[in-house]
Amino acid sequence: MANVNIKFNGKEFLLSCENGQEEHLEDLSLHLNQKFNDLKKNLGNIGENKLLLITSITVMDEYFETKKKIEEQKDEINKIKDKFKELKSLVYKYKDDKEKEIYNFSEDQSMLKNDIEKHKMNYENLVDKATSQIENFIKKNDTDSQVQ
Repeated sequence: MANVNIKFNGKEFLLSCENGQEEHLEDLSLHLNQKFNDLKKNLGNIGENKLLLITSITVMDEYFETKKKIEEQKDEINKIKDKFKELKSLVYKYKDDKEKEIYNFSEDQSMLKNDIEKHKMNYENLVDKATSQIENFIKKNDTDSQVQ
């Protein structure tokens, strides 16, 4: 344990604290002394005990207001976290839906490609057949012209 000399309301006090906490204890006492002196200046000489009580109540009021604000901020953070989780879930759902769409489009594209190939082959066969029939017709007419 460490010992620290603290000056409060013009009087010196020897206080103990954990090792390494000396500076923190000095800062706290300076803050408390400042509050005490401000109230003393504003309220006048109302007695040390009453002034200490009012100082303690003022510090506790600040503490509870800060604690209340922290709780409100925690609630707000939790709401934001919940909204983020919901948004994250929607993003993953959207991603999954789009991947399914892409897969379906890919399947449709593959089927369309097969249909095009099939129709291309049918078209080529049809053109070949028509060409052959035209050639046969021309040959037949050529030979008929020569026979006459």
